[in-house]
Amino acid sequence: MVIEYVGQIIRQVIADMREQRYEAQGIGSSYMFRVDQDTIIDATKCGNLARFINHSCSPNCYAKIIAVESQKKIVIYSRQPISINEEITYDYKFPIEDTKIPCLCGADGCRGSLN
Repeated sequence: MVIEYVGQIIRQVIADMREQRYEAQGIGSSYMFRVDQDTIIDATKCGNLARFINHSCSPNCYAKIIAVESQKKIVIYSRQPISINEEITYDYKFPIEDTKIPCLCGADGCRGSLN
């Protein structure tokens, strides 16, 4: 285990409203992580360092949803030993959409987009 992804637990309808509000406020990036169909963790304004972990098409970590005392949590686990000063990355696994988000990970075998 590397770190838990923490933030406010919200529903999809709230996430949609917040995304619009963040955009209107000029907040360039939102840090929302989907737990399941109905639940999202919003770490945009109150989260930990996990929100700054970058995407890679060839990551050294992976995200896993686990249950702790019947509450779902997102935990980042290492795939391999991680060296000092090595960047921690995981695959965001964004859903496939027509409008592509370019991937800048630079990994060998990069897919070219996050979605």
